[in-house]
Amino acid sequence: MIILGIILLIVGFVFGISILWTIGIVVLVIGLILLLLGSTGRAVGGRRHYY
Repeated sequence: MIILGIILLIVGFVFGISILWTIGIVVLVIGLILLLLGSTGRAVGGRRHYY
């Protein structure tokens, strides 16, 4: 999810599409939250890691 968020941010910035920029930020933040929860050993949705 983190990589997808970064790709959406880049595409949104290059082509000037603000909705992709917004979706990219949201996906990136969700990916970082899942990464942090998984790295602390807390299972999220039955999984310890997302990759």
